[in-house]
Amino acid sequence: MDMNKKHQLNIWYWIWAFLILMLFQSWWQGVSVTERIPYSRFIELLEQDRIAAVQVQTERVIGRYREPIDGRTNFVTNIVPEDLTRRLEQSSAEYDGTVTNTFLTQILSWVVPILLIFGLWMFVFRKIAEKQGFGGMMTVGKSKAKVYVEKDTGVTFDDVAGIDEARQELEEIVSFLKEPDRYGRLGARIPKGILLVGPPGTGKTLVARAVAGEAGVPFFSISGSEFVEMFVGVGAARVRDLFEQARKAVPCIIFIDELDALGKKRGIGAFGGGHDEKEQTLNQLLTELDGFDPREGIVLLAATNRPEILDPALLRAGRFDRQVVVDRPDKRGRAAILRVHLRKVQHRGLDVDQIAGLTPGFSGAELANLVNEAAIQATRRGAEAVEMEDVTAAIERIVAGLERKGRLLNPKEREAVAWHEMGHALAAASLPGADPVHKVSIIPRTIGALGYTMQRPTEDRFLITRSDLENRMVVLLAGRAAEDLVLGEISTGAADDLARVTDIARQIVTRFGMHPDLGQAVLEAQRPSFLGEDGAPSLSPRDYSEATAREVDLAVRDLIARAYERARQVLTERRADLEAGTRLLLERETITPEDFPALRPVAQAAQ
Repeated sequence: MDMNKKHQLNIWYWIWAFLILMLFQSWWQGVSVTERIPYSRFIELLEQDRIAAVQVQTERVIGRYREPIDGRTNFVTNIVPEDLTRRLEQSSAEYDGTVTNTFLTQILSWVVPILLIFGLWMFVFRKIAEKQGFGGMMTVGKSKAKVYVEKDTGVTFDDVAGIDEARQELEEIVSFLKEPDRYGRLGARIPKGILLVGPPGTGKTLVARAVAGEAGVPFFSISGSEFVEMFVGVGAARVRDLFEQARKAVPCIIFIDELDALGKKRGIGAFGGGHDEKEQTLNQLLTELDGFDPREGIVLLAATNRPEILDPALLRAGRFDRQVVVDRPDKRGRAAILRVHLRKVQHRGLDVDQIAGLTPGFSGAELANLVNEAAIQATRRGAEAVEMEDVTAAIERIVAGLERKGRLLNPKEREAVAWHEMGHALAAASLPGADPVHKVSIIPRTIGALGYTMQRPTEDRFLITRSDLENRMVVLLAGRAAEDLVLGEISTGAADDLARVTDIARQIVTRFGMHPDLGQAVLEAQRPSFLGEDGAPSLSPRDYSEATAREVDLAVRDLIARAYERARQVLTERRADLEAGTRLLLERETITPEDFPALRPVAQAAQ
């Protein structure tokens, strides 16, 4: 920005210097070179034959004396019309002519249009161009990085929680920026680039800003998509300008968010050519990474949630030397994140560990949204502080959607939904290792669910056995089994359950090697992705024969059939609890294990 301003000021210096020169030249010719005399004096000198030469112009006469008069050899006078001259000669008055000074008019005739066009560009066309994404022509190759100096980021490590391992690695960066001699005494050097990898919402950008806030150095923040525009070569120019600015502000931190927008693998695309604008930008970035010494005090941070599509040249040693995984927090991490966000709201009687147990798989951004939704819920009901019921309602709002009490089900559909949800709940309560039931509801939700059963895991689990997977299948199929067992027919309400059951069964067979007939083999590899969702199905070719494919289909069908029979068996044994729970659910619409003790786990109920 300072360089752009200096460039504009230099242009204005030249314009003003030219105008002043023109004015000075006109004044010098009119005052210093010739003597201005009245026209009557000119007639008198002409009659005395004291004028040697005369040059007659349109409105004035320029001449030279035969002999200097008062040290002047030249003169100038204005022409007076001939008829008026004769009359003035008959009188004793001194007379002269005047010439309209057209110099200023001539200057304004071409200066004013230029200034008008320039003003229109500055205030009208430039704003339109910026809105369309073209930007200023003088700044098209300039970096658009936002610069935060010292504590301007407003974030420190006190605001970062739940990612202790990533924080520990990044604290080394802060120490290097503050004490570079301490790390250099043994010959160690700080990594050139650090790549933050993790699902969306886990705090990659937040932790990068915390590094700058702790180090107290300039922080250049830019998104990968801001390098590329419609003009070829702009991205490479902006990369050069960004590193040039950083070299003038060392020590500093450069942070490139969404690196995958800039650093995709080269050759991917319709043509696979090497002249694509993004590839030129990536090549320039690689060149800059090779061209600076980390001992200068420049640290490059980048973040992405799609590391699998990055160019391998970016990830090699000497460029992005270190990859820091910023993953979804575990239960303890979720509790720490909740404490950070709860500092900003009024709350009373909240059990943070219990809330962390209710939110498995939530990222840091989702937990921040949960606290905000709970505060909105408490405000809506006119409370003075956020309480546990507000948090529970917020979790249901995020997971299942908003209640749609205006959607009225007919009695038959309402009864079918109640049997279905109670089947899920009783199966979860009956099977060992299943997550305990937290709440059962038959109130329709905005995401399309006519009812839901919320389970609360007691702890984070990182390894799942085959029996656990089969128990999950039983719980999912128990809704349809309850409809079939009691009503004698099935409905479309189990469509989502069937999709999830089929996915679990297929993974048991093809990914985990848990089926005895197919052996310990991975038939379908998992696609690497940090998006947090499966996304589109893989289009990779199948690596097994048609005979094996038939065996896979039969094994999946056999697993689902056995899980369904187990679900019917469990509900048949607990038929009385199923009927009693359904009647209570139809009466209250929402129940918990405190309302219906049969929903408690079997081992806990026995105690």
